[in-house]
Amino acid sequence: MQTQTLNTGTAQISLRVYDTTSAPHTSVVIGGAMGVKQSYYAPFAEWLSGQGFRVTTFDYRGSGDSPTDTPNGGLRGFKADLLDWARDYEAVVDAAKAALPDAPLYLLGHSLGAQLPGFLRNQHKVSGLVSIAAGSGYWRDNAPQLRRMVLYFWYVLVPLATRLCGYFPGRSLRKVGDLPAGVMLQWRRWCLNPQYSVGAEGEAARRSYEQVTFPVQAVAITDDELMTWRGTQNLINLYANAPRSVERIAPADVKARRIGHFGFFREQFSQTLWPHARRMFERMGSVANTTA
Repeated sequence: MQTQTLNTGTAQISLRVYDTTSAPHTSVVIGGAMGVKQSYYAPFAEWLSGQGFRVTTFDYRGSGDSPTDTPNGGLRGFKADLLDWARDYEAVVDAAKAALPDAPLYLLGHSLGAQLPGFLRNQHKVSGLVSIAAGSGYWRDNAPQLRRMVLYFWYVLVPLATRLCGYFPGRSLRKVGDLPAGVMLQWRRWCLNPQYSVGAEGEAARRSYEQVTFPVQAVAITDDELMTWRGTQNLINLYANAPRSVERIAPADVKARRIGHFGFFREQFSQTLWPHARRMFERMGSVANTTA
């Protein structure tokens, strides 16, 4: 594993590159969930690199190991929103494609990481998206246990805490993690809109999603504590012109008691869910070859 810093011109992004010992046949960029550091995906990335993939993980600006440009190095006053994070994703795709220009490049998006590809301006460099535990964040699409408190979260806690602190202090509140104010307040607008990101951002956002033509394959986890089947379908259907499919995986399918929103990337699933992800990339390669 190599640690790198990518200078995008507007931000510095922390990367980790996992290179296979043999000649890599495919490049994968892992887009992380909201508030989840790239280090969380390290065991899966290491495993995937051992399967012949060149894997890149990253932290969005103002999160994880990606530095801020504020005087105290913190998030107070740091300017970033979700569209800036899409630009970060875009820059990482550019760098990964430049490193392996003749190989297909796939995205593996966890939660938010499968939402932002609809905003990429370099979609032509992407060969496919595997979506894990992702869906529309519209609050009525949240899992029942989350819906019970989410309106308090969006209408009281988020505006108040963000205004007082100049960023969202999620680590102290044990919710999501510390996030730039612009990211959190924009995400709030998305989650309060029935059409989620395209409803909040307008027709240009809808068109951007509809320009995606690479295959999109989604995995919905039946015991996901945050996301519902309907929410997953609503997100994937934004990619209206992409070959797309959604499948459900239950803990019983992999002889586990629980998977949940975050479990897919735990090492206990290195013999079950992780090989399934590899097969999904292989299937997308077959789709691309068929439609070429």
